[in-house]
Amino acid sequence: MTKIAKTALVALFSVALLSSTASADVEKGKKLYSKKLKGACGFSGAKFAASHTQDDWEALKEAGKFGDEVKKLCPKADKGYKDTWTNDLYDFAYEYASDSGNVPSC
Repeated sequence: MTKIAKTALVALFSVALLSSTASADVEKGKKLYSKKLKGACGFSGAKFAASHTQDDWEALKEAGKFGDEVKKLCPKADKGYKDTWTNDLYDFAYEYASDSGNVPSC
């Protein structure tokens, strides 16, 4: 009985850890947008993320054109955009895309 309980506890802990890690990237992307891009874009994170659907954001990321799209949406951010932001901003944009039903608070 204790072996089953230990296995269940480990499984529960693993799921909790993985779910908190997945949402951490979205939060980091939201902070990045708020601090680094919101002023350059001139609109809220909700409008930024809702400019495309989840499929659109995914296609842009897979094609390696996510950064180019950010620069297109926010021309003033062209020189300040860093490629290291791409993964976190993608997670943010995907989570709050126009067809996601989610709205960020930034």
